[in-house]
Amino acid sequence: MFWTRREMSVLLASLRQVIERWSRDQVLALAPDASSQKAAQGVAAPGKWSLRGAMDTVLYGECKGSGAKPYLACVDLTEPAYRCSCPSRKFPCKHALGLLLMWSADEVPASETAPQWVTEWMEGRAERAAKSAARIEAARARATTEAAAETPDQTAEVPDSPATSGTPTSDGPTSGGTGSGGVAPGGTASGGTAGAGARSQVGTPGEAASGGDTWTGAASDEGMPDGAVPSRTGSGGVAPAGTGSGGAVSGGAGSSKAAVSAGAGAESVRHGRVASGLAEVERWLADQVRQGLAGAAEHDWDGLAKRLIDAQAPGVAGIVSRLSRVRAEDDWPGRLLEEYALINLLAVAYRRRAELPRPLAQTVLIRAGFPIPREEVLAGVAIRDHWDVLGRRDEEQDRLTARRVWLRGRRTGRAALILSFAPQGQPLDASLVTGTTIDADLTYYPGAAPLRALVATRHGIVSSTGPRTGPLTGHGVAGSAGRETVPPTGGGTASLTGHGAAASVGRGTASFAGGSSTPSAAAGAGVLKVPPGVSAEEALDEVARVLAEDPWTEAWPLVLAGVVPERDSIGGLPLHPRARDPWRLIAVSGGRPLTVAVEWSPQGLRPLTTWDDEGTAVIL
Repeated sequence: MFWTRREMSVLLASLRQVIERWSRDQVLALAPDASSQKAAQGVAAPGKWSLRGAMDTVLYGECKGSGAKPYLACVDLTEPAYRCSCPSRKFPCKHALGLLLMWSADEVPASETAPQWVTEWMEGRAERAAKSAARIEAARARATTEAAAETPDQTAEVPDSPATSGTPTSDGPTSGGTGSGGVAPGGTASGGTAGAGARSQVGTPGEAASGGDTWTGAASDEGMPDGAVPSRTGSGGVAPAGTGSGGAVSGGAGSSKAAVSAGAGAESVRHGRVASGLAEVERWLADQVRQGLAGAAEHDWDGLAKRLIDAQAPGVAGIVSRLSRVRAEDDWPGRLLEEYALINLLAVAYRRRAELPRPLAQTVLIRAGFPIPREEVLAGVAIRDHWDVLGRRDEEQDRLTARRVWLRGRRTGRAALILSFAPQGQPLDASLVTGTTIDADLTYYPGAAPLRALVATRHGIVSSTGPRTGPLTGHGVAGSAGRETVPPTGGGTASLTGHGAAASVGRGTASFAGGSSTPSAAAGAGVLKVPPGVSAEEALDEVARVLAEDPWTEAWPLVLAGVVPERDSIGGLPLHPRARDPWRLIAVSGGRPLTVAVEWSPQGLRPLTTWDDEGTAVIL
């Protein structure tokens, strides 16, 4: 049988759709709330759509509404980005989600051509993406020119002058072997201000998109001062940074000499205020330790936090303001002393920042609350890789909702954190889909162990081949991979045994223990569905190296291979005390070892995503 070129193109397009099709879980995870999930399932029926079509990277359809005209919905799968003519302010709306649900169930027929309204939307997106890329390249060219013009003396003064800092580099520790297991650059997991609002919608009515499109509701960190300091207390929240006055920690895109000169005075004043505020912190901490921890009171922390805000050190103020969470924990004396030590270390490091290596000095300034312009981060060195989207976690922050999305590079092994913010009740950026792999350029915020990053350019989707990274048997603790799982009953001592360690099935201790070696990647073209992982021991080594670079690191993404959840924590990695009950993880595991993406914190692990036998991502 012979195929014409046209038939072959259609066949290849269909194959690509099968390879890239998301699971139902992945689609529902994009919904802004539970009501949107329910509404989307209500419209995810072919009978409600008068037109449906799926091209290489675009889905489109016309859904019957209450009016005479149908709602026009389409999805760009490469971001993803969404457009719908319905009046909903939710992002994505139920029609876009319903279209994705039908596509995940193979209920959207392949199409060679798209309606004009879809073509116009895609052309507009391509034009905006080209303009954005041109702006970034121009900024990088300016940064390179200005960096070449800098004298050695000017560069040496960076620790005291954050407005003249250079660009983050792509050098530094990277993982070895499997691509996610060596030393991966770590760092700040912070950013944002309480003043972030919703973006206003412009352009086509009803259009909602991400990654270059304008959209309604969700607020990214664009236009916000970066440099908010994450707390290592409680749930590990992101402390909003104050705007303050004075300079910013530069990522390399400098300003004109006149602008630098004009801002030098205000910057000097701010440094003086911060130094005075942190000197008070050192005295206050000394008094607290001398008097004993039993007298620690919440009103003392609140007062100190307010004084630090006045001193233009919002990052430190954010850490202090959340010390009350530690006071509510069972082991609060040890945890509170640990937090006091980290705050004191930050205060001393700021005072002696001129003696520190440049990257560490930048980290200290960021942790103290000095903002970094987004444009300067985008003008930094871009790192292109195939980035696995490991998972995400949302957290309420005063009047904001913060979203953390964790990435890991297949080639570089580098970890990355993408932060976005929105007012409570408003949708967040949903452009990074858990369980997918994107081909993109990332630029990192500067620091001793860079972690937070921005997606500068997306080059497209990455096809996957094969369900596994390699064999997942024969690693770790001796035992049968197929051993029967005994469900816990009423607080008994039942456990989930296998090749790994412990995870609490109730609210007791919880942990993972992994294999002693990393599964080898199978040969072949494309990207394997399951990202490469490391053993529990290798994961701890990686975290230790990250903390050596940046002791204030409060969260880090890991991919553990060959682990099994169990009830007790002997020999394993404990789960976070406020992590969800791991029933779904237990069900997928069935007592067999598997690969799990987790968020590490000093209090324990938060499971994010696992992969079943077919390589399908299961969001935990």
